[in-house]
Amino acid sequence: MREQRETAVRLWFDMWLKKADLGILHLFAPDAVYIESWGPEYRGAEAIRHWFEEWNTRGTVLQWDILEFFHKGDQTVVRWTFRNWMNDGRREEFEGMSLVRWTRDGRIAFLQEFGCNENRYDPYRDGPEPQFREGAALWF
Repeated sequence: MREQRETAVRLWFDMWLKKADLGILHLFAPDAVYIESWGPEYRGAEAIRHWFEEWNTRGTVLQWDILEFFHKGDQTVVRWTFRNWMNDGRREEFEGMSLVRWTRDGRIAFLQEFGCNENRYDPYRDGPEPQFREGAALWF
């Protein structure tokens, strides 16, 4: 079962890297919920497929590397690194995790992403009072 779940997640990431729907409606349950780390939520496999196809007209995923999997019951956590390039010139890089809940027949019922900024620092490096960076905090 673990191998089947890991293969399914790898297929999802590969779809993004190839910009190709290789079976979204088979991978996700019809009533699946997908939550991106920065807020958008998609309900249903058709909505997930629409988002995938539309997003790929605006950007390109350059890297989505899986670092490790954790499995417990009907859930899997995937730790990964991600890098993309948007057509408007923005480049995004961050680390993240996805929490996946599976249906009994091996489809994704729920997927929620959590992002982490790769540009980290120690605010106490220069003493006991924290020194935070100027400007708005970026979520990734």
